[in-house]
Amino acid sequence: MRRSLSPQVLLAVALAVVGPAVSTQAASPALMKLLKVLKDRGTLSTQEYEDLVVAAQAESAPIVATPATVLVPSGATQAPQAASPVAPPAETASAPTTSAPAVKAAPGADKPADKPKASKWYDQINVRGYTQLRYHSVLDRDGAELNVPNDRSVSENNTFFIRRGRIILSGDVSEHLGIYIQPDLNASPGSGDFSVQLRDMYGDVYLDKAKEYRIRFGQSKVPFGWSNMQSSANRAALERTDALNSAVEGERDIGAFFYWAPDEIRKRYAELIKLGLKGSGDYGVVGFGGYSGQGLNRLDLNNTPHAVAKLSYPFQLASGQFFEAGIHAYSGKFVTSTQAITVAGKTVTPSARPGGIADERVGLSAIWYPQPFGIEAEWNVGRGPELSSDRRTIGADALHGGYVQFAYKDQNKLGNWFPFARWQYYSGGRKFAVNAPNVLVNELDFGIEWSPWNPVEFTIQFTHTVDRTNTRTAPYNDTTSADRISFQAQINY
Repeated sequence: MRRSLSPQVLLAVALAVVGPAVSTQAASPALMKLLKVLKDRGTLSTQEYEDLVVAAQAESAPIVATPATVLVPSGATQAPQAASPVAPPAETASAPTTSAPAVKAAPGADKPADKPKASKWYDQINVRGYTQLRYHSVLDRDGAELNVPNDRSVSENNTFFIRRGRIILSGDVSEHLGIYIQPDLNASPGSGDFSVQLRDMYGDVYLDKAKEYRIRFGQSKVPFGWSNMQSSANRAALERTDALNSAVEGERDIGAFFYWAPDEIRKRYAELIKLGLKGSGDYGVVGFGGYSGQGLNRLDLNNTPHAVAKLSYPFQLASGQFFEAGIHAYSGKFVTSTQAITVAGKTVTPSARPGGIADERVGLSAIWYPQPFGIEAEWNVGRGPELSSDRRTIGADALHGGYVQFAYKDQNKLGNWFPFARWQYYSGGRKFAVNAPNVLVNELDFGIEWSPWNPVEFTIQFTHTVDRTNTRTAPYNDTTSADRISFQAQINY
């Protein structure tokens, strides 16, 4: 009498036989065909066949069957393991087995992987910038119309104005070269004229891997004065002082400058800005070089470049307080522009040496960074082009001036606060103005900068002008007892 096997055991045996060649799903067509063949040959009775079909359908969840292991449904007896050759590892197999057709490799699969593409120089370029929107209101004045060369948006008839719209491209494009390009999208090359203007375009050639020694070629800031080097995006007061900026209006010129600073000090310069302490940036501990001397975006007119040198050092005291001291000087000859003016009822064009007029200064700076109280102080003396008192000639004359600023830095849940008060004074010629008239500036600024979030800053500033010479048109009269209020919104991106 034939002993009947349970459907589960028969199903397990069938899977062990056909498992390597069929789908792992119990109810696959191949398995159903096998069961039918066994029934037709009499190996399985009709009842056994029906029981196995029901069992296969009930076990429709995936069942893993490999030559080495057969999973038997719960409660069934383990079937004897079928002998099966073990295929060699894929990387060592020399020919396909007869149980399955060979899989053809994809075209090019045997080729070595492509080498990563070398990065292009422009992949290393960073893009950033800032925009300053201003509103001015001249409250009152005596004397001549108020004229502020550093900020031509100041006018009795003007209101809103985009003072700066800067886009900066910078980065180290190789181990020995870094570049910096900065246009101003709303510069004012002349009174009432506004256009795109090149501010910076230079390359830093690094002489060593640590980048402690570098030579800067192109149009860049001239290393004279601490506040002249400070970015307008970092400065609290709306504009630089006339006493220092009159040395290099626009702060920039075309030339070549050598800079050196140890790696530790370069990191300190960066930290002074990162901490929000209004640092001036990295222009080296030592800097010197030559430049055209005629100013931003202007040609040299006398084939005699200016020479400049600076020495400064940012100390960090044991308390963590930062203090920076510096000395800077330049010398050259400046070619002034002239224009006819009326003197005693007669039209006169002031005369000046065609080869240029002596232009030389030396200045000192001392910066006690705001932690939380801060003091900035700079002063410079020298001589430069100046219109004579009779307004007939332009020659070299003495000049002096500077500023002192007190500030406080505070941070709370409402953001960063930076109140400040500044006094500035300058007496001397304004060489960049037509006819280089004598200038007297004596002003007080009171303001506060508030930054609720890092990319956004708001500044309100009140300025009282004791004296300021109008250098726009002859007879170059003074404005006295003038008051104005200014608002600025700055966005950094």
